[in-house]
Amino acid sequence: MRLLLDAHALLWWLADDPALSRDARDLIADPTNEVIVSAATVWEIAIKRAIGKLDAPDGLAAALERSGFIEAPVTAADAERAGGLEAIHRDPFDRMMVAQAGRLRAIVVTRDPIFVLYGTETVPA
Repeated sequence: MRLLLDAHALLWWLADDPALSRDARDLIADPTNEVIVSAATVWEIAIKRAIGKLDAPDGLAAALERSGFIEAPVTAADAERAGGLEAIHRDPFDRMMVAQAGRLRAIVVTRDPIFVLYGTETVPA
């Protein structure tokens, strides 16, 4: 199974935060699953951290590598698809995740209900 982590799921995983559901935690920990983090998610966290909107660890890229997570770059095709999505949701980072989840055939680990409105499969974070 391929899992694409939303920002909150990633941060909860890295912090071993009990807010992350047991099901999501088990899926992420399962070595038979591919766990993917979008470069856009790292960018989103960095921006929100810089403006004081959230607390996130230093060295996020290194933390991803230590966790064995796969980094998903943003491609031109991802950008084109995200930009062309129906305007159900305006958050550009979430729209990018919808586009990447489709390209990667991944299930998004999130608590955000907006993904389902785009037909994206999710696992509750």
